[in-house]
Amino acid sequence: MFSDPISHAIHDYLLGVRGQEITVHCDLAEDDIMEVDYFFREDNDLPFPEKLALKRCGKRVLDVGACAGAHTIPLKQKGHQVTALDISKGAVDYLKDQGIDAQHTSFLAYEGDTFDTLLFLMNGIGIAEKLNQLDTFLEHCSSFLAPGGNILCDSTDVRYFYEDDEGAVWMDLNASYYGEFAFQMEYKTTKGDWFNWLYLDPETLEKHAVANGFKFELLHQEGAEFLAELKKETTMK
Repeated sequence: MFSDPISHAIHDYLLGVRGQEITVHCDLAEDDIMEVDYFFREDNDLPFPEKLALKRCGKRVLDVGACAGAHTIPLKQKGHQVTALDISKGAVDYLKDQGIDAQHTSFLAYEGDTFDTLLFLMNGIGIAEKLNQLDTFLEHCSSFLAPGGNILCDSTDVRYFYEDDEGAVWMDLNASYYGEFAFQMEYKTTKGDWFNWLYLDPETLEKHAVANGFKFELLHQEGAEFLAELKKETTMK
């Protein structure tokens, strides 16, 4: 009946079912849990980095991986022109019911207008999947940014995942970048496909951003988590 776990979870939430959880399986770690209610949090319930990101959005915003619109809806309420993307049909149907311009597509397959801001929150830049694909991903981002536009994204430096009890970091230097993971979501009877996801440290993100013509600014950092702005450089002729 449901094409993906997010669609199933949103369907239940709209029927009044609360307190449900999505299980996230990982190829390198123990299962994690995502609370479905968290997708529907209101503007006042957003954590500080997300509130900060919304304040720095331009007039025209592309919200990538919008899910149930925790960022899309308050932006629209404040007068921004927002387009939402998500690969979950249930999420897109819900957003359309809220009067949002929402499209059922992946960002890499998206074809559309230019925007003042591309928004990738809740580790959304992870859709780049692999570090060796990050440059191509940033090039794709650039093609949708108006001159002087910005990318707002948060991520997590998962170096701590490889620390031992004494704080020493142990990693295979011959292996791929340590922030590359694979996940699978499961909600009740609905399982999604496995997908790759990229977590970045701020130094690596800055290096690739600058190499692709962006000005990098670290807006906020708390522990391993950080919020960054990548601003498209304008060339004077």
